Amino acid sequence: MCSRFSALVAAVAVFTPVLFAHVVSMSTGELHMDGPTATFELRIPIYEVPRVADPAKVLLDRIQFGDGHRTRASCRDEDGTYVCTADYEFPGLHPNTLEIECSLFQITVPNHVHLLTAVQGPNSDQLVFDKNFTEGEARFRPPSRAEVISREITRGAARTFQNLAGMLFLAGLALAARWKGEAVLLGCIFLASEWVARLIGPRIPLALTARFFEATLALTVAYLAVEILLLPNGHMRWSIVAVLGLFHGLSLAAFPALYQTGASVAQAIVIGPLAWGALNLPKRLVRPAAVALLAAALVWFGLRVWR
Repeated sequence: MCSRFSALVAAVAVFTPVLFAHVVSMSTGELHMDGPTATFELRIPIYEVPRVADPAKVLLDRIQFGDGHRTRASCRDEDGTYVCTADYEFPGLHPNTLEIECSLFQITVPNHVHLLTAVQGPNSDQLVFDKNFTEGEARFRPPSRAEVISREITRGAARTFQNLAGMLFLAGLALAARWKGEAVLLGCIFLASEWVARLIGPRIPLALTARFFEATLALTVAYLAVEILLLPNGHMRWSIVAVLGLFHGLSLAAFPALYQTGASVAQAIVIGPLAWGALNLPKRLVRPAAVALLAAALVWFGLRVWR
């Protein structure tokens, strides 16, 4: 009976990512510098474009390139992608660096991510903006390997601590472990599943709202809490974690590999003390803790769906 229930939960989890994948709220941009002028192209899904009288101005006003002045802008719909092209003039040259500000999350959704590539001659740089990183510096020189690694890993690690659904899942993962060896096994399986999702994400064509996707992450916590409550001695817990880990991996699939590396390192560090605390929790408190985890997950799910 227990095995059948675990298999049922796993089967549901297998098909759910197909419905909600590829829905990370994301836009991309390319800035091409040419002396004191530049051309910028913004690409964003049409369903995320603000419903205002002049969406082009609203979108482009949220991206500032140092002391550049926008001289021309035009937008068009290309098969469901809103494409804006703008020209900029600068009072002087920026041969080494350019300060960039991006606050697109304020007019789209709170978890919106903008991936910007800045190019000047043979040199280019790539920056990731979200609500936590609204300012950046494009460096028009080949960045050192150490600079690239440090920047992306730091941002990926920071994201772990700012992701409430992810932190709740890590707490559930720690609570699901019944002995030290299982805690290590579940943690490794979860992190491995996130990397497997990196291969699956680009191959899933569907796109729904980012808010709905966040709700599914809350459901992964609920799935795990139900497993702990109804199958305290279940033998397929590792398979449940493997499948649910794909959800969280899909939310990282669009980021650079080093970014995800930082997130994985931070998650591994967090799992350690959480597992230690859970393994030392009195047995009589395990079920109440699972109930609290389930309640928190359902509340977060409700907020993301109905807010």
